[in-house]
Amino acid sequence: MADAAISVSFETPGIGESLGVFDHSGDMLLLEGLRRGDDAAYEALIARFQQPVYNLVYRLLDNPADCSDVVQEVFLKIFRNIGSFRGQSSLKTWVYRISFNEASNQRRWFTRHRRCETGLEGDGGEARAPLEFVSDSGPSAFDLASNREVRGLVDAALETLNPDFRAAVVLRDIDELSYDEIADVLHLSLGTVKSRILRGRAALRKVLSERLKPEPVLHLVSEPAVVTRV
Repeated sequence: MADAAISVSFETPGIGESLGVFDHSGDMLLLEGLRRGDDAAYEALIARFQQPVYNLVYRLLDNPADCSDVVQEVFLKIFRNIGSFRGQSSLKTWVYRISFNEASNQRRWFTRHRRCETGLEGDGGEARAPLEFVSDSGPSAFDLASNREVRGLVDAALETLNPDFRAAVVLRDIDELSYDEIADVLHLSLGTVKSRILRGRAALRKVLSERLKPEPVLHLVSEPAVVTRV
């Protein structure tokens, strides 16, 4: 399939949009078609992954204007490298790994060439051993995003997070990948994945708690009228 033939279209992502569940046999049939160069298989791959890949890349980039170009590069890499995919992970995980790598490359380029850095909450260090064995059982910010206005605040708050934490939280709470899948996508240990999700959720809650504080209510007390005697 020629590179110029790739055509994908996208919608701005909403909270909770994920890839869904696909069976292994369906993956194998799709892979066989892709390796034969079947146009129908390429179209099926794009139909299945174009919106989820866009959603992920959109949330990982510091400059969303670059999103469409990055997604195009993701699919080019998928098509060029499909022959080297050996099935050691699921097709979904492999596509996510390519998407994450391309978004990370673009973010580094943007930071280096534009001298722009997003605000970071915490640092990206891994010296948090006690957290590596803790899971956060409370509701995530995405569970509480019940309306469009709040969803917009969640997306804006995500942009303030350390990119390492942001990626882990997006993959877990939006795309609903398992901890093992996230570890595979990010090339991290399971403990580090859990640590980043826990710390990312905590940072996200802190940002949202500030932005969702209720406005103070003004109680006006009427003063008794003053009667002036002449």
